[in-house]
Amino acid sequence: MSDVELGPAVTATVIESKRITPESTDEVRHIVLRVDEPSFRYMKGQSIGVVVPGPHAFGNKYHMRRYSIANDRPTGAEEGVEFSILVRRCFYIDPVNGERYPGTASNYLCDAKPGKTISITGPYKSPFNVPSDTGANLVMIGVGTGIAPFRAFLQHLYKDKGAWQGKVRLFYGAKTGMDMLYMNDENSDLKEYFDEVTFAAYNALAGKPLMTDTQALEQSLERHVEEAWALIQQSNTYVCVAGLSKLLDSMDKVFGAAAGSEEKWQAMKQKMIDQGRWSQLFYS
Repeated sequence: MSDVELGPAVTATVIESKRITPESTDEVRHIVLRVDEPSFRYMKGQSIGVVVPGPHAFGNKYHMRRYSIANDRPTGAEEGVEFSILVRRCFYIDPVNGERYPGTASNYLCDAKPGKTISITGPYKSPFNVPSDTGANLVMIGVGTGIAPFRAFLQHLYKDKGAWQGKVRLFYGAKTGMDMLYMNDENSDLKEYFDEVTFAAYNALAGKPLMTDTQALEQSLERHVEEAWALIQQSNTYVCVAGLSKLLDSMDKVFGAAAGSEEKWQAMKQKMIDQGRWSQLFYS
């Protein structure tokens, strides 16, 4: 892709790169970046693009991948801005020759040591609609690194706002307890919100060796579908969904059953979309 397609880029420095999952499972890193550009500012829910220099396959000069910002507001000194992203080291299998290849952006970031400079673009507008009314309900559904924007939302709701009167529910699935990003024994900064009266997190683990995190999330939704469906039917409820694209099938299955039919569920979802109360971010 060309520089024009990329848009303006700024330089970011890796301040910290910490693995937040054990060696026995997929590598996920919490990476802190710093930008010393006075004009660079962001808001909760926004994302940045990481530009990986080439050459790449098909002769592309650059490769760009977007990542959600995992904190709600900038930190650091006045002359610079610091923020964090959540990166899972990815690999893919070539369907033709069966060879295993590393994901370009994820491996580039996971290999980056503190002090390394990288080019980023953005920030980009958030795909999520978070209500300004503190009495509104918020239902967050996600798997994997899709939890990153929800972490930022919780920080905003309970730290910046000071209090949130509506119900806030997080549904999250993972393969193992250590894959509960930001909610495991080593990294538990989301657990501080468990004391909030209006907040509840429903997490499910894959109970079988070949079970996926998306299937675990489906179980979590099924166990609490009555509460989730009751909230969705309220006119002041906003739904935010993030994670692997296959998550959509599991979610449609659970809520289709709760609604009585797939048609009724799709009609409800479309109504929320039309009213600006449904937002989603899927990645392959």
